Parts: sequence; structure tokens; C-alpha cells
Amino acid sequence: MLDIKPMTGAIGAEILGLDLKASISVDLAKALRHALMDHQVIVFRDQHLDIAAQKRLTRVFGSILRLPYVEPMAEDPEVIAVLKEASEAKVGVFGGEWHSDFSFLETPPAGSVLNAVDVPEVGGDTVWANQVLAYETLPDELRQTVDAHDAIHVGKPYGAKYAPPAKHRASNSIRMTRGDPNADIERRHPAALPHPRAGRKALFVNPIYTTRLNGMTDEASAPILEALYKHSIRPEFCCRLRWRPGDVAVWDNRLAMHCAVNDYDGARRLLYRTTFSDTPD
Repeated sequence: MLDIKPMTGAIGAEILGLDLKASISVDLAKALRHALMDHQVIVFRDQHLDIAAQKRLTRVFGSILRLPYVEPMAEDPEVIAVLKEASEAKVGVFGGEWHSDFSFLETPPAGSVLNAVDVPEVGGDTVWANQVLAYETLPDELRQTVDAHDAIHVGKPYGAKYAPPAKHRASNSIRMTRGDPNADIERRHPAALPHPRAGRKALFVNPIYTTRLNGMTDEASAPILEALYKHSIRPEFCCRLRWRPGDVAVWDNRLAMHCAVNDYDGARRLLYRTTFSDTPD
């Protein structure tokens, strides 16, 4: 049985007493998948994993995905170095607004693993918000609207139509594709997304990639989406991780939104990220 310490009353848990550098048994893998489904975010402290061990952990949750639009490490195309150097100031960070990862893809990722190498003494936290609670606590009228519509998602940071101004782009230490018209292709997902295994719906809209509700104009959708965004990140839905070197976090991308806090100019922050598709239990 896992030793689980909830991080908040709504989302997130630390898993205590495991050494992820060791092999992971079938029973332990199953228990970790269930812990992720129950808590949406699970954290392992003081692991100091190498890339091989991180990838082994990632495969517990699903097949490793190679993400488009973001350049991976030269040494391993399945790993992204999430890096902002101390010399980079007044620039954006990768994931610095609330979002669900790559929700504009036809099949968005099931989740991701972040492995902390260098972190600031202060700042650089990651915050997650429980989107099951966000959906379940919507006012009735707003929930009826969500239930009745799909949401339209576009890869705005990577395309041409919605390309962000240079000053809002992420650190130069992460190389991204820009101006790709394929990223402007509209894709539909339910605004209340049923989880394939959790058996619950989660609100699945986010301010980076969602442009409108299906069957509505951008203008008509805007006030509805703004109300959803405001509701979805209420403090009581959130947990915040103060990273330490060696920490590892895993989250379910369908059940939780997240945001990287950009409050550490003058300090280096490096985490290795792997991403996974869904796998049956």
C-alpha cells in the first residue's frame, strides 16, 4: 500500500517512501496509476532521477509521446529540457499561463512527468487546478452551456493566425516552431471532457488554446469562456508545488490545468519533461 500525503483538500498528493531509481513492480505501477487518477497530481521528493529512470517511470502511466512544435533534447528526442537561464530576464516561460498541454492536438496528451534538476531558491513553482471540481461546481446555467457544446482549440503560440508578440514568447532556451499553418487547424473536444478511466467529466477549456465554443462566434463565446476560466482556477481547486532539486511530479492532463509561475528572474531553472499517452489499467 502506498504512503500518500494529500497536498490540499482538492488536488495533489505526495507519495512517500519510494525510490524510483529502483525497478517498479506491476503491482506498484498499478497503485501509482490509481493514485494519479484519485489525486490528479502526484509528487515524489528527493529522487534525483537520471533520464532512463524518468522514462521508466513515465511508461508506468502510458506510452511516451514525442511532442510537436517544441525542440527536444539533442541526446533524446523523447525528452524536453524546460529551461530558463539566470541571464534571461523579462521573458515568458514555457507553460506560463493556465493551460492543458497541447489541447489543440487531435488526441491531447494524457499526462506528463517533470523531473527537477536546478530550481531557484525562491520562485518557479508550478500550480495545478482540479478541473473535475471546476466542472462539478459550475452554476447550473453555465454547466448546461458547457454540456451542450464542444470547444474549439488551436495551437496559437505555434501558428500564424494567433502568433504572440515576441515580448510574450518563452525563454530562448526552449526552441519552438513558429508560424506553422498546421497549428492553426481548429480541433474540437467536449468542453466537459469525459475521462476514459476516471468515470467523471472535467472542464476542458483553457486560455492558451481555446478560441470559442462550437456553433458560436469568437465574440459570443468570449464572455462565456472568461467566466469558465475565472471559475476554473479558484484557490480552493488548486495546489502549488515548491520545487526542490530531485523532485518529480506527474499529472493527468485531462483532469487538471497547470501554470508555471514566472517569478524568478536572475535564477536558473531546469526540469526534464516527458509526456505520455493513455494506457489501460
